[in-house]
Amino acid sequence: MMTSVQAIAAEILRRAGDAKRFVVGIAGPPGAGKSTLADALREEFLARDERAEVLPMDGFHMDNAILEARGLLPRKGAPETFDVRGFIDILEAVKRGGEEVLVPVFDRSREIAIASARAVSPQTRIVLVEGNYLLLDEAPWSKLDGRFDYTVYVGPAYDVLEERLRQRWQHYGLDEETIRQKLYGNDLPNGKRVSERSRPADLRIEIF
Repeated sequence: MMTSVQAIAAEILRRAGDAKRFVVGIAGPPGAGKSTLADALREEFLARDERAEVLPMDGFHMDNAILEARGLLPRKGAPETFDVRGFIDILEAVKRGGEEVLVPVFDRSREIAIASARAVSPQTRIVLVEGNYLLLDEAPWSKLDGRFDYTVYVGPAYDVLEERLRQRWQHYGLDEETIRQKLYGNDLPNGKRVSERSRPADLRIEIF
């Protein structure tokens, strides 16, 4: 099984062939290491003189005001708290290529999505889309089926996820009770949902 960034990048380039635009979906539960892998792959592609950019699903969080009005604010990060239609629209624009596409990026320190925070240029050949629910076999996320040229699932063990997520919230200065609520009331249930209800990926790996 491929585990190194170099090996994964080589396989993606092999699959991409001479395609002008190749879209990779990197999925897995929260805290699995998706963004770490996506960023590392981008750096590897740049080192190989390949234009690459990361499109994070987290940029499509619904605003807190909408979540609060719908009673979903405590579940922020769950599948039903994202703008899936907006995400699909941007993904389709990216797949078409031919023009610059501005995409949103989530600022976790402020818990808000920043619009038009990253540009995918027409010259970008490899687009690395990363997010929890890219392979989730539930409507409306199931509409993503077939929209990626290659898919990777990152799935560490439960205890690894638990510790990573705990460290993430500690990094943002949350108290232990708030961390406990986020972990067991939202993050880990979401992770279980991803692990049990995702479609198979072309490549499955674990990052420890």
